[in-house]
Amino acid sequence: MSVQKLTKRTTDAALPGAVRYVIFDTEIHGFGLRVSPTGAKSWIYTYRAGEGGRRTAKKRVTLGSTKRFTPEEAREEAERLRARVNLGMDPQEQKAKQRLSMTVSELAERFLTEHVGAKRKPATKASYEGVINTWVLPPIGSKKAKDVTRTDIAGMHFSMRTRPAQANRTVAIVGSMFGFAFRHGLVESAVNPARGIVKFKQEGRERFLSGAELESLGAAIREAETVGVPWQTDPTKKAKHLRREGRETVIGEHAAAAIRLLVFTGARLREILHLKWDHVDFDRGLLLLPDSKTGKKTIVLNTPALSVLNGLARIGVYVIAGDTAGTDDEQPRADLKRPWTVLTRHAGLKGLRIHDLRHNFASFGVGGGMGLPIIGKLLGHAQPQTTARYAHLDSDPLKKASDAIGQTIAAAMGESLRPSSR
Repeated sequence: MSVQKLTKRTTDAALPGAVRYVIFDTEIHGFGLRVSPTGAKSWIYTYRAGEGGRRTAKKRVTLGSTKRFTPEEAREEAERLRARVNLGMDPQEQKAKQRLSMTVSELAERFLTEHVGAKRKPATKASYEGVINTWVLPPIGSKKAKDVTRTDIAGMHFSMRTRPAQANRTVAIVGSMFGFAFRHGLVESAVNPARGIVKFKQEGRERFLSGAELESLGAAIREAETVGVPWQTDPTKKAKHLRREGRETVIGEHAAAAIRLLVFTGARLREILHLKWDHVDFDRGLLLLPDSKTGKKTIVLNTPALSVLNGLARIGVYVIAGDTAGTDDEQPRADLKRPWTVLTRHAGLKGLRIHDLRHNFASFGVGGGMGLPIIGKLLGHAQPQTTARYAHLDSDPLKKASDAIGQTIAAAMGESLRPSSR
């Protein structure tokens, strides 16, 4: 333990040690900076409650992280707490009572900020936030978190019975939120109100394309990117990323390329839309993604996928050019919803989702007699029990497997392959 005036310089200079330690302030007795071995730093205030003097055990209140409060802001809060202690109040007890009076809305805000936002990807936080705001807060947001019961969660789950997958996912998120609440002392009971809720049965949503359907999709892509296809919609609505020529709709070459890459690689949508030219290794036939849903990832490119990339115009930083391509504030394309709707309608592929192309890629591999470890590695699955079995494999068998899948799909689509020009 050391004592010195707590300033920004003092805070920045405090390095983590083997054990947690505290630097106390010279100006306000009990005000200190706590430094953890992990490097996390937070402001604290230590005091003795009541009139017991030194015979009374010390209590400690955490004021907040140094990322949240400056030294001056934390010192002001410590001064307020010291004034309360001098009046005979107990800040720690008051803080505990305040935590236990937290509403579900307040709990959700902390959960999204301190847990999801800090430990998950931005897209995950956005997804959780959408579920909580849409399905959780309307029925129970104003309720005290400590008073939420299993009956409340079961009723919310039942009200979503027409959306079984969404209902089950919502309960899972609520369970995670209340687990966070208990670990942080925001509720007293370890009994999670989301535990024990029987999930709705979910029908498998995977859709696999037949040879005839792949041929239809391939023909639709070629027609849509050249002469255009009829577009049946309200002409007063704006069709983003689409160009109208008379009564036909033409999709751009980059939208067509994105869909072909999804078909030939089994990649996730964001992995293709956020792909930069710097991530493409033409010499080795790889996509070297610095980040993905499962972290850093390498995608093996087959001949059809390389053919698509070889024939694609480079407009900006991103392979799939968006509206801001080539500008100083270039952003990746947001989605493929409208081009995808055009193609699936024209090809007669009702209910086909873009994500189904990933399942379809895997089905061709399994149908071709390739082992599940190879397929798992091509798709970038993150389960340890799967990846451990094929971690020793080099890229040669993967290249052969990916080529076989890609060329089979390309043949079914009637695609012609461009020779490599790099």
